[in-house]
Amino acid sequence: MIHVEELAKNFTLHNQGGTVIPVIVGAGFSVAPGECVALTGESGAGKSTVMRILYGNYLAQSGSVRIGGVDITKAEPRDILQLRRETLGYVSQFLRVVPRVPTLEVVAEPLLALGRPEGEALNRARDLLTRLRIPERLWQLSPTTFSGGEQQRVNIARGFAHAYPALLLDEPTASLDATNRETVLTLIEEAKAQGAAIVGIFHDLEARARVADREIDVSAFTPRVA
Repeated sequence: MIHVEELAKNFTLHNQGGTVIPVIVGAGFSVAPGECVALTGESGAGKSTVMRILYGNYLAQSGSVRIGGVDITKAEPRDILQLRRETLGYVSQFLRVVPRVPTLEVVAEPLLALGRPEGEALNRARDLLTRLRIPERLWQLSPTTFSGGEQQRVNIARGFAHAYPALLLDEPTASLDATNRETVLTLIEEAKAQGAAIVGIFHDLEARARVADREIDVSAFTPRVA
């Protein structure tokens, strides 16, 4: 489902004379349906960079990233948007939504964008918000007014609303209490059971050991400075 080959990424420091900093060189790995792969490595190794390339937010210098048959490194923007809508989900650490949209609609939106019946989409949203312990009295309010922990749980609910065949998870259990952490880990296990190919960053070592089938040390793809 996810295939990365000979991936390379540089950053150009335009305010420092155009200095080019190589961040990732020769990265390659695959993730099968129903498998969770954890990206590991010390801070600055390039884990988040790889995730952003996988989602199409960063443009790679070379190599290929094929997800569901689409090579993100060469795809047109409209094709990447369609891939995100249908195939590739992303649970980031921060919630980014249009202000004043009710929480229930924020969570249901991925399903509504696919043309699912409104009742089905809203019922799925209600189920996830209930499981993640967002009080019903908040469902008609914008999540931009919520606490950081509540926003994180809304973001997770939104990310799991649609059964994406491929899923990217960036610290999905960070700052959660034990009860909500357990719910998120169960959601990940359910997604794997449904055949999702998952790439995640987990600084929570116990969570990583529970849901990840194997680890990839991104430091192996970090250029060495002489």
